[in-house]
Amino acid sequence: MPAITVDDLTTLPRVAPAPGQTEDRAPITVTTAPQGYEGEGFPVRRAFAGVDPARLDPFIHLDQMGEVEYLPGEPKGTSWHPHRGFETVTYMIDGVMDHQDTHGGGGSIRDGDTQWMTAGSGLLHIESPPEWLVTSGGLFHGLQLWVNLPRADKWKDPAYQDIRGGDVGLASSPDGGALLRVIAGDVDGVSGPGSTHTPMAMVHATLAPGAELVVPWRTDFNALVYVLGGDGYVGRERRPIGTGQLAVLGHGETITVGAASGQQSRHPTLDVVLLGGEPIREPLVWAGPFVMNTRAEVKQAFEDFQKGRLGTIPMTRVPHGDVGGQLG
Repeated sequence: MPAITVDDLTTLPRVAPAPGQTEDRAPITVTTAPQGYEGEGFPVRRAFAGVDPARLDPFIHLDQMGEVEYLPGEPKGTSWHPHRGFETVTYMIDGVMDHQDTHGGGGSIRDGDTQWMTAGSGLLHIESPPEWLVTSGGLFHGLQLWVNLPRADKWKDPAYQDIRGGDVGLASSPDGGALLRVIAGDVDGVSGPGSTHTPMAMVHATLAPGAELVVPWRTDFNALVYVLGGDGYVGRERRPIGTGQLAVLGHGETITVGAASGQQSRHPTLDVVLLGGEPIREPLVWAGPFVMNTRAEVKQAFEDFQKGRLGTIPMTRVPHGDVGGQLG
C-alpha cells in the first residue's frame, strides 16, 4: 500500500496511553463485510452491513473500494448523482480518482490523498478514473466513508476539502512497529488536517508482523476498527480479525490492535482504519443519496433533485450509470 510511508519511524512522535489509562475497549461484535459492486461496476466491501446503526453514529456507511488490479479499459467510476445532509470522505490508497461537483469542488486524489465533501444543503457530483488510467489500467484501492451531519448543519452550503497525503499527521507506536496516519481528529496530540462538523477521528495504521498498537481514545467517542488487509487481533482478549472485517468496540480509554506474526503474501502487513466520533443521537432517515432527519425532508430532497434545484450537470461527456447509486 503506497499511502504515505516513512523510512524511519523512530523520527516520528510516539503514541502511547498515559499511565492512568487502563480500561481497554473490548470488541462487542466482529462482522465480515459482504462484497458487491457500485457505480458502473467496481467491486466494494460494505463494511457496515449488519451493524446496529446506533453503534456507528455519527457514521452511516463505509465502502472499501477494490483492492483490484484493472486491465486496460476496465477502470470504472460513477455517474453524476446527488447528495444532501451528510459528508463523503474518499481516501485513496492506490490508484487515482477524479472528482467534480456542481458547487465548484473537485480535483484528483491518489496514493494517500483524501477528498472531504460536505454535501450540506445539496449538490451533484461525479467520481471517475482519469482517461489515462482507463487506457492503461492499474491498481485501484480506497475507502469512502459517509459522516452524518447534525440537524443544524444539514442545510449549510456545500464545501470541499482537498487533503494531500503529505499533510496528514504522522506518528508511530513506541517500538516503531506501527505507523499511524491521522487524517482527522487528534490522537495523543497528533492532529489530522480534516475539518469536521462532528467531533471525530480517522486513522489509517499499518502494523508490521507481530507488532501491537495501543492507542488512547476519547471516552465520549465510539470506536470502530476496520481491516483493509492482513490478519491480527483486537482488544486485550486478542479476538481474531482479518481482511474485510469490522470490530465494534465497547467503552474504554484505549484501543488495542495487533498484527499476526505470519501474514499472507498478498498483505505482508496489517492495515486497519480506526474510526470514532461523538454520537449525534438525532432521528435519521436515509434513502439512497439523501440522509435527513424526517421522511418529509427526504421526500423534499428527491423533489428538489428532480426539479434541478441541487445543480445542473455540465454539458460534458461523462460515464453513464445509475444516478441513485450509494457511492459518494
